[in-house]
Amino acid sequence: MLSQLQRQSVAGSRSTVAHRHAPSLAPRVPTTTAPVRGVSLIMQAGTINVNDFKTGVTIEIDNQPYRVLEFLHVKPGKGAAFVRTKLKNLLSNSNQEKTFRGGETVGMADVQRREAQFSYMDGEEFVFMDQDTYEETRLARDDWAKFLKEGAICSLLFYSGKVISVEPPNFVDLLVVDTPPGVKGNTASGGGSKKATLETGAVIDVPLFINNGELIKVDARSESYLNRAKE
Repeated sequence: MLSQLQRQSVAGSRSTVAHRHAPSLAPRVPTTTAPVRGVSLIMQAGTINVNDFKTGVTIEIDNQPYRVLEFLHVKPGKGAAFVRTKLKNLLSNSNQEKTFRGGETVGMADVQRREAQFSYMDGEEFVFMDQDTYEETRLARDDWAKFLKEGAICSLLFYSGKVISVEPPNFVDLLVVDTPPGVKGNTASGGGSKKATLETGAVIDVPLFINNGELIKVDARSESYLNRAKE
């Protein structure tokens, strides 16, 4: 026969064991792990203050996507500050100038960027291959082609599910195929410039000492010469 104290002790032990093995009644929250492909797909959304504009930022005006090509902050002696910009409409490929009030907020275009390789030319079409899915995209020549070499890795820009433009690499090494001969005595430290046609057909200003057949580094964003490239 168990004493009252022993019966209480046994009951307490059973209660503890039952509690320890009882299933949790709290609902399980499912977890999802998204695939990591951050470098090939970048979303731009939300808003941006015009004071924070940078070259290449994509904004939306009247339901149209624009890229900021140039911007200038102006603080007049009298009156409010403003930002003067040069924008490119990514749907029509037309450029326009627009002035914003200082501190004004505008929407950013919901643009997707997917990494792709410029594979080859097929007639007049540029053929790109998606670096994740290996799907091909064919596009007609446009301004972006000026600094795009075959085999280059670039970004396809999507807006509302449609490819609207291509971003070439920021810096490219290109061959000079046609430029007037330099004047004797011109050196890398000398001033002055001349026009040069590059292997992709682009025409830019280069220093007077650059000659045909030289490989140069170009900033594709500003379309400007940087320096001689190492072969």
